[in-house]
Parts: sequence; C-alpha cells; structure tokens
Amino acid sequence: MYAVIKTGGKQYRVTSGDVITVEKLLGEPGDTIEVGQVIMLGEAGQAPTLGNPLVEKAAVFAEVLEQGKADKVIIFKKKRRQNYRRLKGHRQLTTVLRILDVSPTGTKPAAAPKKAKKEDAGDAAPAKEAKTATKAKKKPAAKKPAAKKAAAKKKAAPKGDSKE
Repeated sequence: MYAVIKTGGKQYRVTSGDVITVEKLLGEPGDTIEVGQVIMLGEAGQAPTLGNPLVEKAAVFAEVLEQGKADKVIIFKKKRRQNYRRLKGHRQLTTVLRILDVSPTGTKPAAAPKKAKKEDAGDAAPAKEAKTATKAKKKPAAKKPAAKKAAAKKKAAPKGDSKE
C-alpha cells in the first residue's frame, strides 16, 4: 500500500520502509510520529482512494532517524554598473524519516523493540579492568628511559667555559 502525503508544503509518495527527507518536524531521533496530511491512498491492482481534500481517518506513521540541515543554497543579487551586489546563504532545517506504516484506518503500528546500543553494564566492568592492567604494565617501562635522560643531561653539562 502507498500514500501521497503533504508536509512542509510539498507532496511525497511513500510506502512502508521508505526513507525520506522532509522539512523540519518536531521529534527526537528514535521517536515515532504521525506524518502530514494523507491526500491519496492506493494499492497495487486497485483504484486509488482520493481525498476531498484529505482521506478521512488515514494516517502515515514514521520514525525520526535524524535532525539536521540541508546543503547551503547561495542567493546572489547583482545590478550591473550600479555597484550593487548582495550575497546570502541559507541552510534549511530537515528531518530524515523512515516510514513505518501506511494505515487507512489510522491505527498506530506495534512498537518495535529497540536495539541495545553498546555493551551491558556488567560487560563493561571487565573491559575497564583490562584497560587499567595494560596501563600498569606500560608504566614501569616508561621509568627506564627517564633514567637514561637524566644521565644524558649530566654528560651534556658545559665544560668549564666560565671566566673567573
């Protein structure tokens, strides 16, 4: 099933699993939001359902992947022979979305289990101990070159150039 949605003054044709970039929407990465206004719904082999202006009860749900900025657009104005030049730049705030579900009835999709980001707290403790053990092994080796440097300084002392 696909839908045509309107958000940020633009229309997008989306299906479940699509990743789209739209103008900024409220939400943190990982949040599930309802996206825009559904203008049309369609399925393969069937006539599409058109809204007047919107399809009643239909909804599109998406997960916010990222909040960011688009590429810079340069605005340059010039009037020849008038010594008039203006240069401006603009970066539009954007939101990257993954479409989770196109729902003709407006029911929310089942929440997907979130993946564990890194190691559990129990696994992290042995890793810290291993790091401190390797640092302890390196410290005695560092003391030996320091002793060599002190001996080198004694040898490099100036030889009796002082005037008396």
